[in-house]
Amino acid sequence: MPRLQGVPDVSSPTTTRPRSAVRAAGLAVAAVLAAVGGLVAAPAAQAADNPYERGPVPTVALLEASRGPFATASQSVSSLSVTGFGGGVIYYPTSTSEGTFGAIAISPGYTAAWSSISWLGPRIASHGFVVIGIETNSRLDQPDSRGRQLLAALDYLVQRSSVRSRIDGTRLAVAGHSMGGGGSLEAAVSRPSLQATVPLAPWNLDKSWTDVRVPTLIIGGESDTVAPVSSHSEPFYSSIPASSEKAYLELNGASHFFPQTVNTPTARQMVAWLKRFVDNDTRYEQFLCPGPSGLAIEEYRNTCPSA
Repeated sequence: MPRLQGVPDVSSPTTTRPRSAVRAAGLAVAAVLAAVGGLVAAPAAQAADNPYERGPVPTVALLEASRGPFATASQSVSSLSVTGFGGGVIYYPTSTSEGTFGAIAISPGYTAAWSSISWLGPRIASHGFVVIGIETNSRLDQPDSRGRQLLAALDYLVQRSSVRSRIDGTRLAVAGHSMGGGGSLEAAVSRPSLQATVPLAPWNLDKSWTDVRVPTLIIGGESDTVAPVSSHSEPFYSSIPASSEKAYLELNGASHFFPQTVNTPTARQMVAWLKRFVDNDTRYEQFLCPGPSGLAIEEYRNTCPSA
């Protein structure tokens, strides 16, 4: 066994050393071993401190992969079996070995179906979330209606869905594209107990969101002509109080429709945000502060999470 640096060597015959020296050496060895043991036990202690931590240690490669560490399955939800929204699709991790999961409801935009942004469902679920991508009651529904429908979908997930036993009903979030993104802000105001909201290229006639207390990540497109960031995403972000956790990500050259195709910067930041605030997983703070950079990113602002 190699000798520990700074610890007396007690392997020599004790007859050549005073008993007090031997005792002191033994105490020193015990202290070092206890310190080493503490270091080894640290990950377990960290996991015990956060019972919602799910999945392996995060990396950029993990967040940018087409799928996360959890295998997923999906099931359709008929509009005839629900009230308050138009049905949709549920995506969920197939394993329950790590316990229950947080859940998120996501709304498509004006005139669009869930299929327009459905890639987000399995992508997010594979990182340890239950996701319901909703169909709206009418494809012409405005943001306030979409906000109510997102909350109705969450209530259905927690109270009546076949996957309700997999969900922790205290850890819920909403998101949406365009008017669905505007709807996610409406939902956040109506239900401040939500853990996170992620508006994507959000559209809303209301420009002031001083009542939002839910941690909010807004993702906009630099070249959006439907909901220009200068009159939507940016004033939405600026109006949210500085005391609330918030971030603004603007994608370089992106149009209003960037969520309708697989978009890695969006997925990476969205998952990191949900992990940090729905799962309270501080391992993901490294991806929020200082945040993403590179050719795909036009701008990023944030408050940096408070532990």
